[in-house]
Parts: sequence; structure tokens; C-alpha cells
Amino acid sequence: MNTKLIGSFILGMTLTTCPLSAQETASRPTLTLEQYTAGNPAYLQPRNIPALQWLGSDYIYVDGKRLVIGRPGSKVSERTLLSLEDLQSLVGEQETGFRGKSFPSFRVIGARKDLLKLSSSTGHYIVDPRAKKLLASYPRAEEIKAELISPDLSYRAVVRGHQLEIESLTADNPHHTTLTQDGSAEIVYGQSVHQNEFGIDGGLFWSPNGRRLAYYRMDQSMVHPYPILHVNDRKPYAEQQYYPMAGMPIHHVSIGVYDLDTKQTIYLQTSTPGETYLTNVCWSPDGGEIFVAEVNRAQNRSELKAFDPTTGKALRTLFVEEDDRYIEPRYPARFVPGKNNLFIWQSRRDGWDHLYLYNTEGRLIRQLTRGEWEVVSVLDFSPDGKQLYYLSTEESPLGRNLYSLSIATGKKRPLTPEAGWHSPRLSADGKHFIDHYESTEVARQIKLYTTQGKQLRTMLTARHPELDYARPIIELGTIKAADQETDLYYRLIKPTNFDPNKRYPTIIYVYNGPHAQLVQNRYRAAARGWELHMATLGYVIFTVDGRGSAYRGAKFEQVIHRCIGTHEMADQMRGVDFLRSLPYVDGQRIGVYGWSYGGFMTTNLMLTHPETFKVGVAGGGVMDWSRYEAMYGERYMDTPQENPEGYRANNLLHRAADLRGRLLMIHGTIDPVVIWQHTLLFVKAAVKAGSLPDYMLYPEHPHNVIGPDRVHLNKVITRYFQDHL
Repeated sequence: MNTKLIGSFILGMTLTTCPLSAQETASRPTLTLEQYTAGNPAYLQPRNIPALQWLGSDYIYVDGKRLVIGRPGSKVSERTLLSLEDLQSLVGEQETGFRGKSFPSFRVIGARKDLLKLSSSTGHYIVDPRAKKLLASYPRAEEIKAELISPDLSYRAVVRGHQLEIESLTADNPHHTTLTQDGSAEIVYGQSVHQNEFGIDGGLFWSPNGRRLAYYRMDQSMVHPYPILHVNDRKPYAEQQYYPMAGMPIHHVSIGVYDLDTKQTIYLQTSTPGETYLTNVCWSPDGGEIFVAEVNRAQNRSELKAFDPTTGKALRTLFVEEDDRYIEPRYPARFVPGKNNLFIWQSRRDGWDHLYLYNTEGRLIRQLTRGEWEVVSVLDFSPDGKQLYYLSTEESPLGRNLYSLSIATGKKRPLTPEAGWHSPRLSADGKHFIDHYESTEVARQIKLYTTQGKQLRTMLTARHPELDYARPIIELGTIKAADQETDLYYRLIKPTNFDPNKRYPTIIYVYNGPHAQLVQNRYRAAARGWELHMATLGYVIFTVDGRGSAYRGAKFEQVIHRCIGTHEMADQMRGVDFLRSLPYVDGQRIGVYGWSYGGFMTTNLMLTHPETFKVGVAGGGVMDWSRYEAMYGERYMDTPQENPEGYRANNLLHRAADLRGRLLMIHGTIDPVVIWQHTLLFVKAAVKAGSLPDYMLYPEHPHNVIGPDRVHLNKVITRYFQDHL
């Protein structure tokens, strides 16, 4: 990849393929905040094909009250698969949840991805849409905290209240077993553990044949609970959240396995609870072994182990991965179809996220991908196991492109040639894929391809929804990081009716933490609606993904190790230098806004560079990393006992007296991620120091404000900058 060529191309990239004259722009209306806010009924977005996805080897989508099925090919071949009336007759007249004006939402399930699961306010239904047959149904219950249906659709594992149960989904085989008796707020079964880190998003794992169920058991009794106050009821009540903070005792996790045939439960004999994270759980294709990645608490060593599901004994350690700073396995082993002894492992061991082929004895067969770019996700294998399909940043860190890879030879083929953002979905037979494509030049385009890379037809080209409106110009480019060597990508939004002879107030929208990338080659360059709205009000909006953010390799991210905030701020200040070099930026009127990690960055920038930032808005920000959860915090900072200077340096509670500008802090009162304590303590420190932050609460909102209240949030932030910047 010619990075210099790509950099020069991106430098001139804008959203306006045909720039409007000043007179044309001035005569057109601008979008409202409601039209810019996702989740609002007035939200304006590119036209789409509703619920477009694969049902086996055919595609389906919703058209009003009907579900349409199509056969992939160069010509359109579609018919109604299931109407709303058909669905109502299947589930019964007593079900009133499917009497709306459009076909309800659903999930495609089943081993062949050819069945539908639909849910209403009262029940769940599994339907064979081709046969127009109801296969199973069960009522919806409020106390359900987790569930997973077995691969053969015979059973459902469910966490009801605090107990784990298995129930039959077939009327001819009634079965109900309660597996646990000691479940409680402290003893948690079948749910996510380790604060959803390490790629964990659930706690139930059926074996391939559906005869065994593996599940997490999390003992939180040693973790000090944090009270979350709910105020909606007549009498407010506290919900205890067991929140393991950095350097303090963490919960103890184990993995149980229940056998439906023997009706026995065993536990895997993993390493010391409380000192080990258990992640990337998966079964071998024959169900004979369970694979678990054990990560030490220091998060600098990971061991992939195979366990016997009948005895719980560890059979062997396949391999060990270590890193001087930290390691973060996030993807379980993916077995090659037809090869029960071969699997793909995704790792950043060479400094970049790549794929490795292993056998089940732990022998590395070969590294499948390599280079200074990252594999973002593995989509699937071809059914014969010969090809692997993956998304990567090989063409550009700002884009996502699909590739096929030969497992045998390592030869790869690009399947999506256009620069930009591709979100493909593969058919179950591995012969076709539907590609959702967008870029700074394309609002949305949906195309149908063969997995040989041949385009069959374009299913949709969406008109840019803002063509009839006056809209800002968005530019992408690069600046050098504070190390004077690393290229950083930025997004610059110029005000609507931009006049290069004027000087504009400027807001930096910031995150700059791991797992996030804000600047992307996609629709609106991935700018949020609020940013564009502020541009219509006469603000320059700027974002730069500094070192510490995602998809640029280990060296780029790990610069934050043990000193969160330091290098990120240095890179953001390089962005300030760039802004001040622009003749239309008013260097005396610079503001900053961010949420979560960005809330931490916003507050840090306001305290560290009061001469630069006049106004800031910090939402849900971490103020003291020793009070943040252990799994995330200790990965990047080690423990407070091991790194006292690092924790002290980025503890914003100690620096409340440094606040000079206008800072609005915002927090959801039931935030389970960055607990409310953070900003409450900052306010307390500010009162003691005599500094004057402003404060806004969103009662009963978690880590972010979504839904109808999002417009209110955006109005509050907008008014704050208008009043003070």
C-alpha cells in the first residue's frame, strides 16, 4: 500500500462532489437538530432496504406488511414469502402483537440460517417461513435475564430471576430442569462476566449437538457493591451493582457444564479464581472439548487451554501469548468446516491484528495474514472450508474492505474494490454476499456479488438525503502526532455558508481511547448529527484520532500504557496547532466536547490547557481511574499499587482548582459503566477548591442518553456552547 499516495488522496476528500455556489447555499434550508439526531422520528438518513439479510441461500427483506424473498442473480426474482396475515394465522388470533402496519422485526436462526424468531410484547415464536409452520413458542417474561436456544432448536437455556434453567421447546418432549439453587445478586449464572471485556457478550454456550450446556458462574460476594439509585418509583430504591475497581478484589468466575443425558454438572478446572479471566469460550465441532483463553489479572499473558467437558480436567495448553504491556484476546477459536482439528486464531502478537492457523494440539500451521494493517473481523468460511472471508483495513485505516483467503495457499483476493466502508453479509451456502457500501461520496449503496467477486446487480443506490439542504463541507486529512513521525487522521467540518474571510469559533469533538475510531471514510465521514448541526450554526468542528485509538496497530494504541491521557492530550494539542494555522479559525474561541473516555479527555484538556480551551462539555467522564473497573483500567494502567504515579497524574479530582473556563459535566444517574461517583466527586472537589463547573443530570439514564431524550441532550449542549463560546 502506498501510504503517501493514500494520504494525499484523503487530504482533498470532501463530501461535496458538486460544490454549491454561495448564493445557492444561502437559498436552501438547513436541517433541524431533530433531523440530525438519530433515534428521533424526524431523523433524516439515506434510504435503505428494511431488514435485508440472508435466509439460507436466498435473501429476504421487509416491504410493508410482507416479507419478500429473492433468489440471487443478475435479474430480480422475488416473491412474497410471508405476509402479516400469514404470520397472524400461524401464531393465533390471541396474539395481538403482530397486527401492526408493517411486518415485525425478527432474527434469522437455525443451523442452516433458514428459520425466523419473532417476538412480541407477550411471546416469542420460531417460524419456518418457507413451510409457513410454527415450530415453537413460549411466553415473554419480565424476569428473564439471559437465554440461548440450542442449535437443534429443541431446548432453551434461560436465566429466570437468578436461577439457570433448561426447558424443552417441543411439545412432544416436555422437559424442564432447574440447574441452580444458589443464584442471587451475588451469585450470577449464565450472563456476561468480567464487565463485558475481552469480547464477552453472553454467558451461555451450547455444544454443537445441543446435548451439553456450558455457562459462566460469577461469584461477586468479594466485590464491594456500588448503589445505583432509582428515583422513578414513589419510594426510590437502590440497586446494588458489584463493580470491581482497579486494584481491589475482583469477582471469581468459573465455567459449569451440564449434560442433558447424564443430568450431571461439572466445573472446568481452570486457574485460580480472582486472578484469572476466562474468555473466548468455544466448543470443538464434535463437542468433545471446550476451549478457553485464560488471561492473568495483569493481562500480559494468555493461555489457550482445552478442557474435557465430562470431567472438567484441563487436557493441554495449546499455546501461550505474552506482551510486555498488555494482551487482549477478543475472539474465540473458529474451526475450519470439515476439519475438526484446525482452527483460526486472531491475535495482535506481531503488533497488528492478524489471523493464524492452528491445529488442536497447539501447533502453528502458518500465519494467514500479515502486514501493517488489521483484520477487523472474520465473516465466515466457505462451506467446504477452503476459503475464509474477512474485513480489514489493508486499503486504508479509514475504510473496511472484504477479502477472500485460501486456507491452503494463503492467496487472497479483494472482493470489494471501492475505497470506503463495506459491511458485507454472506449467504449460508457461501456463494453470494450482499454489500452495504458507503463513503464520503456515497450515502448508501447495496450490491449483490458472488464470492468470486463478480457483481451481479445493484439493489439500491440511495440519493444523498441532504442534497436539497444547505450542508457543511467535510474534509479529511492528516497531521503529524506529537512524536513528529506518526500520521493522524482528522475530520474538519466547515460551517454552512462558509466564508474563508470570517473567523469562526471551533469545537473539538474528542474520544481518543482504545476500541474507537471517529474518523472514517463513510457517509458524512462518520460525523455525528450534532456536529453537523453545530456547523449549520456557524461553528468549525474538528476531530482527530490520536495515538491510543483503534485499528492502527499495537504501537499506536499502547502508547497510553501506564500514562492514560498524556500522549492523547499531546496529539490533541497538535490538532489545536493545526486549527490555529487556519486563517478562518478564531484561536481565542476553542471548545471541546466528548463522552466517556472523551469526557475524561475533555476535562483533562480543560484543566491542563486553560489558556486554550474556553468551553468544554464532558459527558459520563472518568475522573479517577482508580475508581474505574479493574478489567479495563488495569489493562491500560496496571494497578494503583503498581503504578501510583500514573494514577496520580491522571486523577482529575486532584486538579479541580485548575478549572478556568466554562465546563459542563453531564451524567446519567444509573450509569453502570462510569459510575455517577466520578463526576459527583469532581463537583465536591471543585466546591472545596472554589472552581465553578456546571452540571446536568439525566435521571434513570445509563452511560449515554439515547431515545427521545437525545434531542434534549443535544439542545443542552448546543445552548451551552452558544452561551459561552
